[in-house]
Amino acid sequence: MNERNAVVLTEFGADLEVTRFPGVRPGPGAVVADVTHAGVCGTDMHLQQGRMAIPLPVVLGHEAVGRIRELGEGVSADATGAPLREGDLVSWASNIPCGTCFHCATEGEPSLCETRKVYGINQSCAQPPHLSGGWSEQIYLQPGSTIVKLPEGIGPRQVIALGCAGPTVVHAVLDIGKPRAGDVVVVQGSGPVGMAAAMFAAVAGASKVIIVGGPANRLEVAREIGVGDVHLDIFTETDQEARVAKVLAETPDGRGADLVIEATGVPAAVAEGMDMTRRGGKYLVVGQYTDHGPTMINPHHITRKQLRVLGSWAFSPRNHLDYVLALPSLAARFDLDRLVTAYPLERANEALADMRAGRTLKPVLVSGDRS
Repeated sequence: MNERNAVVLTEFGADLEVTRFPGVRPGPGAVVADVTHAGVCGTDMHLQQGRMAIPLPVVLGHEAVGRIRELGEGVSADATGAPLREGDLVSWASNIPCGTCFHCATEGEPSLCETRKVYGINQSCAQPPHLSGGWSEQIYLQPGSTIVKLPEGIGPRQVIALGCAGPTVVHAVLDIGKPRAGDVVVVQGSGPVGMAAAMFAAVAGASKVIIVGGPANRLEVAREIGVGDVHLDIFTETDQEARVAKVLAETPDGRGADLVIEATGVPAAVAEGMDMTRRGGKYLVVGQYTDHGPTMINPHHITRKQLRVLGSWAFSPRNHLDYVLALPSLAARFDLDRLVTAYPLERANEALADMRAGRTLKPVLVSGDRS
């Protein structure tokens, strides 16, 4: 069976290595897909730096799109019930919850499952079938995977433009933050999670979306494709009090935003975001997926403002499905392709470096069929 290239993290803090693995065939309930597009996420940078305990070696890549190579016994339809065939373009949820633990079965919160399998993160490539991450020419989708055919008129670049940020924001913003029509929403951060949050807030009916982020090239893309109504560059306005004042001036009577969404991954942003939230408003923390350490907050402000401080962790397979089904409406309103910068699979280290430096918004590794 033909060998396949994959990009492997073998040591924390080191460059990734292109490794060849034997091609695979699916067992019962499994699917093998040829990966066409795989997103580079901020989490991948943190994994490379050792900010999460994961098994090594691992094929990175927890967000990807591909074309079905072979269906295992018993697999005939996607998560919507639509028939699946070899050659279909599909996306898949990055995680498989256990379905039986307290969080899955009782609370109905599978994103909190502590034993869920996550492609490209906690599935080592040391054992067969090896190809368990998206930064590869091929991936083995295990039984229980949530696989979705791409909607009519939606291409792989549009799906991967928001990557895991899309379903993360579906869970965080629509399920937990729940903006109401007419709300003023502030989004802290202008990376993929921030962009997705601004998009979904607008689609939910927000009257104004204020993006506080940077660098300037990311905010310029947001302006050009219509994401956000007000854009505040933190690299230009470096004084925190002045930033807060400018945001408050954009809200009715200067009282603050109805909903503020943290999508920075910077702990210090939390206290600042609370200052931007109105009395009785909601502050939603989404961006602290990996541990960047503690930060100082004054809990008196939470009490005085009667804030609702909310957290959101990852997403469930259902959130991924909802994201893919929402893509036609998102793509009709926003030019998702503009977020993407493509790199050959073998240039994964360059893609990571460019993301770390802020030169790109959404690096995407491509291989094989690039339609």
